[in-house]
Amino acid sequence: MPIKIPNDLPAFKALEKERIFVIPNDRAMHQDIRALKIAILNLMPDKITTETQLLRLLSNTPLHVDIELIQMSSHVSKNTSQEHMLAFYKPFSEVKNNRYDGLIITGAPIEQLDYEQVDYWDEFCQVLEWSKTNVYSTIHICWGAQAALYYHYGVPKYPLESKMFGNFKHHIEHPECMILKGFGDVFHCPHSRHTEVRHEDVIKVPELTVLAESYEAGLQLICDNSERFFFQLGHWEYDRETLAKEYFRDVRKGLDIQVPYNYFPGNDPDQQPIFNWSCSANLLYSNWLNYCVYQKTPYALEELTPVPVGGRKYKR
Repeated sequence: MPIKIPNDLPAFKALEKERIFVIPNDRAMHQDIRALKIAILNLMPDKITTETQLLRLLSNTPLHVDIELIQMSSHVSKNTSQEHMLAFYKPFSEVKNNRYDGLIITGAPIEQLDYEQVDYWDEFCQVLEWSKTNVYSTIHICWGAQAALYYHYGVPKYPLESKMFGNFKHHIEHPECMILKGFGDVFHCPHSRHTEVRHEDVIKVPELTVLAESYEAGLQLICDNSERFFFQLGHWEYDRETLAKEYFRDVRKGLDIQVPYNYFPGNDPDQQPIFNWSCSANLLYSNWLNYCVYQKTPYALEELTPVPVGGRKYKR
């Protein structure tokens, strides 16, 4: 089955060229099927690139997936045209009464700011609270994961002495979790961040379980006890060139940036990067859609029950 997106979304043509089955909205309207409703809160600066990366992963199943793109009303994107935002994104205020099978909250390059300094923090907290009652399952990515762990459970973040930047090997601690079904003992995944959350803080929270981590990069995947909240500290959605683009961008700016770890063959930026996380990325998102969303969410979304979040919930 296809992934349903607007006909003129830039990702549509890119995914068609990759022979990914996408279906335009006008054709989908004539199909009598209960599609999975997946919302994406895209906080990344280059929204078109992130859209394409996530849609590529969400398309790799036989499930019919209906995508809705969401933006923060309290923030104006500086790196994506307002024409694109107005055409394809809905403000959270417009969708807050909707219910969804799944939600993806992306990262954002703001992890060096205190949470309360982020201009859309109050609205973002509203989204996190809303996700407990109006969404069956949520994946939080990088800064989105750190912020959600802080809001829901009081888990702090810490600045790193140098940027965690590269392609790291991870090991799995709980292979019985269905989102990791079919994984081997180890997998690779990129990280690109200036802050971290620590294992010792997470395991103090009885509602949380560490599913996978790296000896070099630290935590990668965490879930809550209901397995409806997932917190992904790396960037499985990145494609082959994403870290290279970040590296060369910072080099051009004259920033003190190290060559991404375990990424360029021979640590040589002139070589084509190694792309060895694609299989695990596709498997994780396929597992999420199938085992954590499709097989568990109620057919009638009005019957959603709240995510049982406990712990030390952040309060303003």
